[in-house]
Amino acid sequence: MPSPRGGSTAKKDGNDPEWANGLRKLYDSVVDEPLPDSFKDLLEQLDTKD
Repeated sequence: MPSPRGGSTAKKDGNDPEWANGLRKLYDSVVDEPLPDSFKDLLEQLDTKD
């Protein structure tokens, strides 16, 4: 199954520039943040409307 982070399963051969590694770490930290309760509530409201 593919990773939800996209590039996390890509081969890392050590040829990436340092800024690319920093950008990857930043992206991963954002992806790992929990969904805010207010956003969950909004999604629930949208699911119940028909």
